[in-house]
Amino acid sequence: MQVNASAGRTVKQQILMSATRRGPGKPFLAKDFLDIGSRASVDMALGSLAKEGTIRRIRRGLYDIPKVSSTLGGELSPDIDAAAHALARRYRWKIVPDGAWAANLLGLSTQVPAKVTYLSDGPSRSVPIGRRTIQFKHARPQALASPGGKAALVIQALRHIGKAAAHDEKLIAMLKSILSTAEIRQFVRAARLGVDWIYEVAKLIAKDQVG
Repeated sequence: MQVNASAGRTVKQQILMSATRRGPGKPFLAKDFLDIGSRASVDMALGSLAKEGTIRRIRRGLYDIPKVSSTLGGELSPDIDAAAHALARRYRWKIVPDGAWAANLLGLSTQVPAKVTYLSDGPSRSVPIGRRTIQFKHARPQALASPGGKAALVIQALRHIGKAAAHDEKLIAMLKSILSTAEIRQFVRAARLGVDWIYEVAKLIAKDQVG
């Protein structure tokens, strides 16, 4: 007989377990737990956990379990990418990391851009998160037509890097190591419908990788 693991646990306990599985610094919303209880009970549990200091209220309706650094002597800012995707879930936006931020997320650049920007099918707006600010920039549907995941990141990163640098052998090798075979196939399919030079880069990455 299969036993319900959540049996006997309160809404508050179940929320804390789910939040803990996400990991420190990974933001979440009240709506992420509506499978556990009613909106009123979830809000009450989150409010109680925040008051206790078990979770951190980042902004209205957005929380995380703070990541603490003994070296830096305190709580670190929330994971910005996870926060952006949590906000996208709240507002039902489709988002894609843009430019230098996409390159940073892929590990193609160690420089964290001054502006963390996401293309969005929602309105343009700035959202403070911890000590950073996320810029959501309304974009045309064509800019958001690529698939999600790493394929979308690669397309935006290459647009930022530019045509001249994108054929660099070291960059091609890095992208080959970053992408799985399935992700390379997805990237090639998406690039085929876009800018010619990005499709050429996609074919270079796929060479000897995809049958």
